[in-house]
Amino acid sequence: MHSLIPVILCGGSGTRLWPLSREQYPKQLLPLLNNEDSLLQATARRMEGITGVQLGTTMVVCNEEYRFIIAEQLRVINNAASILLEPVGRNTAPALTLAALAVMRGGDDPILLVMPADHVITDTTAFHSVVHKSIKLAAEGAIITFGITPDSPETGYGYIQSGAAFEKDGFFYIERFVEKPDFDAAQSYLDAGSYLWNSGLFMMRASVWLSAIGYCRSDILMACQTAWNQNSVDGEFLRVERLAFEQCPADSIDYAVMENITTDADSLPTGIVIPFSAGWSDVGAWDSLWQILPKDNKGNVSRGDVLLHDCHGSLVMAENRLVACVGVEDMVVVETPDAVLVAHKDKTQDVKKIVASLKHEKRAEGQLHRKIFRPWGWYDCVDIGKRFQVKRIVVKPSASLSLQMHHHRAEHWIVVSGTAQVTRGDTKYLVSENESTFIPLGTRHRLENPGSVPLEIIEVQSGSYLGEDDIVRFEDDYGR
Repeated sequence: MHSLIPVILCGGSGTRLWPLSREQYPKQLLPLLNNEDSLLQATARRMEGITGVQLGTTMVVCNEEYRFIIAEQLRVINNAASILLEPVGRNTAPALTLAALAVMRGGDDPILLVMPADHVITDTTAFHSVVHKSIKLAAEGAIITFGITPDSPETGYGYIQSGAAFEKDGFFYIERFVEKPDFDAAQSYLDAGSYLWNSGLFMMRASVWLSAIGYCRSDILMACQTAWNQNSVDGEFLRVERLAFEQCPADSIDYAVMENITTDADSLPTGIVIPFSAGWSDVGAWDSLWQILPKDNKGNVSRGDVLLHDCHGSLVMAENRLVACVGVEDMVVVETPDAVLVAHKDKTQDVKKIVASLKHEKRAEGQLHRKIFRPWGWYDCVDIGKRFQVKRIVVKPSASLSLQMHHHRAEHWIVVSGTAQVTRGDTKYLVSENESTFIPLGTRHRLENPGSVPLEIIEVQSGSYLGEDDIVRFEDDYGR
């Protein structure tokens, strides 16, 4: 029996969900459906409870920029996934190729269940059922994609046209893939009844994928193979060789292989689509999030400290302060500590244009949240002026920052809760709650939490330059 390995592709920036989703903290890391699991955590949990399947260790493929927060989110839900790092983003086809090479390193040839980290499936029972139905065909060499039965003329999704019925009940040959259509075309696809939404979910044996990508895009396979041949283990992460992978062309699974299956079927594996309905959404924009979240009797979705009066069909989210709306209809209002979005629900696809403007103007709001996660904990910049900055810093138990020095700033630390172990120059000492210490400019220093509870401090920086790049690291537990 072939084992089944979930492969979670954790790339993408989710620009249409700004300001919650940022380039360095994208939507898959956010708890968009509730205040508990992020989309990544929900995806990692998706196979929990499935029976009659030899389930292998989950493989997560992600950009190295997100590695520590991804590892922490998986640790929180007790998922011992393998984490494979991409030095740079090259889209889904190279990511899946690396995953296939990694799972075959011991001579195995498992079935891969490929899942984007940023999609939602609310009916896991239906999902498990379609996985069960597809395993035998995948083991026999087919590439299977799961098509979502459409219930509206959606213009934000790609479509798959199903062809003739396959020999097994419920499966169809893939006729063609269709890009995101305009409304009239989407309505015609819905009326035809043979078109499905492209879910981005796939199943195939690892060797079958490598054979297919080698036939369709030998340049991608060669670059990935070269990068994988020089792989290394970095703590809990698998790394591939950066320079080789940077030479890899960028392409999606659909463009690189799946669209060729319908035109070169004699040389490629059989392409099969199975329709299913399981409460799926790619949560691509604010209007799609509104569609899947619980609503009040006026069709509103609200989260956080929100007051609504005479509002209808709106999505209102508050993170940091009270947000009050009066007499608005079909609107999206999203408040974060450093940005507020106000948009009509019909225009949420255009939020990415705001992100493009922020990037063009080199504004931090397009890349970073005010709250920044680090492998040792997190910090929040609560105030900043011409020659000062104030941060709230939380250090996890038994964690430590790097041994470092700054050329342009001094720091004053006040312990709010917990106990800090401070290295300053050649001395090491403890600072307890309600005590403080001073780190002069140019002094080697380190902050550690020796306790079993989180350490919280307020840091006041002062100096001529306060940028995060003014750090000289001498020692670092996290290899930065």
